[in-house]
Amino acid sequence: MKKHLAIILITVLLSAFVVSCERDGQREQFITVLTGPTSGIFFPIGGGFSSHLRESGFRTSVTATGATLENIRLILGGQGELAIAMSDAVTQAIGGFGAFYGEPPAENLRALMGLWPNYTQIVTTADSGIRTFEDLRGRRVGVGAPGSGVELNARMIYWAHGMTYDDSSVDFLSYGTAIDQMRNGLIDAAFVTSGLGNATIMELGFTRDIYFIPVDGEARQRLMDRYPFFGSSVIGREVYNTAEETETVFVMNIMLVDVNLPNEVVYNILENVFSPEGLQTIHATHSTAAAHIRMETALRGIQGTPIPLHDGAIEFYRARGMLP
Repeated sequence: MKKHLAIILITVLLSAFVVSCERDGQREQFITVLTGPTSGIFFPIGGGFSSHLRESGFRTSVTATGATLENIRLILGGQGELAIAMSDAVTQAIGGFGAFYGEPPAENLRALMGLWPNYTQIVTTADSGIRTFEDLRGRRVGVGAPGSGVELNARMIYWAHGMTYDDSSVDFLSYGTAIDQMRNGLIDAAFVTSGLGNATIMELGFTRDIYFIPVDGEARQRLMDRYPFFGSSVIGREVYNTAEETETVFVMNIMLVDVNLPNEVVYNILENVFSPEGLQTIHATHSTAAAHIRMETALRGIQGTPIPLHDGAIEFYRARGMLP
């Protein structure tokens, strides 16, 4: 009897040792989270992911970048493990079209989870006289930093309205810089593709009455017909204390993951992110994270697209009945 108990005890201890070694091995993997400019919301929310994973025993860092397009290329180049990106750009990278026209399809991109919707917010001041998209003809417009997801959206929305950049005087500025210049009278309108409650727009609203240029009607339908990763939505009056709500479009942000990360590491990352402590840390970074990042919507922006999940993520979601 004593011999039998001893064997059981040794088996339990060995199993615990193996699990401990596996976890230690996972957490030896360094996790760099690629985000966006410090003026946007990619940076603090990505920082929340990095912070909680560090508290959970991973070795992590958070890196400010030019956002979506740079993040995609950094992930493909093995220069980061997690990266926030807009699903429209990821779809184009995988298909080798749009912003990635002429490049080989990015077959190695993998998704970890859906994050939050990015709303196209074309902001101007109430005294600019701009009320429709067509009013941007001949006006000075900040369309986003070169190669950014904001600029990618701007280009597609110009197309949907039967216009090109040649119809405006465009500046390739990050939206933080563009709004600073709007405050000084140097820019008439700026594209801000981000979560609602964007801090730079709110700061502008403290000193100027703001107005959002709608994306609606036939132009919006043309946009969604050609690019089905767009959805229709509104910017509510309460968000920025504007006089009326504004019709617009959105695309989902997702978290990309390095295809070469071992399945057990990816599984463990998701276990930690969706723990009560993980969600609390991430939700505290921004109201957008608190409103949208949760287990129930983790596959939003991924299912129904050509963006494949990492095998470790498939195991995680399947174990919770979210995938067949």
